[in-house]
Amino acid sequence: MMSLLLDIFDTFRNTLDDVAPIIGTLFFFQYVVLKKPLANLDRILIGLFMVVLGLTLFLVGLKEAIFPLGDAMARQLTNPAFLYEPGQTPTYLWNDYFWVYIFGFSIGFATTVAEPALIAVSIKAEEISGGAISAFGLRMAVATGVAIGVSIGCFRIVSGTSLWTYIVVAYVVVLLQTMMAPKMIVPLAFDSGGVTTSTVTVPLLAALGLGLASTVPGRSPVIDGFGLIAFASVFPIMAVLAYAQFSAWLIRRQK
Repeated sequence: MMSLLLDIFDTFRNTLDDVAPIIGTLFFFQYVVLKKPLANLDRILIGLFMVVLGLTLFLVGLKEAIFPLGDAMARQLTNPAFLYEPGQTPTYLWNDYFWVYIFGFSIGFATTVAEPALIAVSIKAEEISGGAISAFGLRMAVATGVAIGVSIGCFRIVSGTSLWTYIVVAYVVVLLQTMMAPKMIVPLAFDSGGVTTSTVTVPLLAALGLGLASTVPGRSPVIDGFGLIAFASVFPIMAVLAYAQFSAWLIRRQK
């Protein structure tokens, strides 16, 4: 318990050092450039303290729970005792890791649905578009894109194929979709790829990728362990553009 409290204190101090330049910049522009006092300064200071405290607890939670959990799941799902029957010779072929792909799809979908940044963007998109863009539909499209991307990223780690091949092909598809998709949805689709890689998704995917690359024979955590987040960024763009194109096709068909 004492070691945990010391860890929280050290993390709080480091977080305060990281946030200090942001706070300093805001106060500099407010008092030196704009030359105006801040209204409700006491509330702002309390809010800043809560931000630092919240970030501290979040970072400690990542280190104590999320990273170990993602690493443990990757190790258990790739354990030869789980993959093969007793007495069976391990082959370590890509199709032996079926449950890894299922887990990657499931965790990618679940973390994206729970992503606060995506929830905020989808609600604003629905408000600004006057209901033309459904917040629920957008979240489901983005979550499906992330799920597919993570499962393909897990396949890349298991098979040991090059990352750039997948990314180049994915962005070529995105460019082709961009030329054919409704103009209203294109900026939102590209923003959707960014908001998915946020507080909930990134830590778990990073832990999953590193754990998977550490346990699959012949894979390097440095070379193969990273890259899942790139898949979680580009595939939501494809999914949102496809969702918009499909919706537009349905409307044309109804007319």
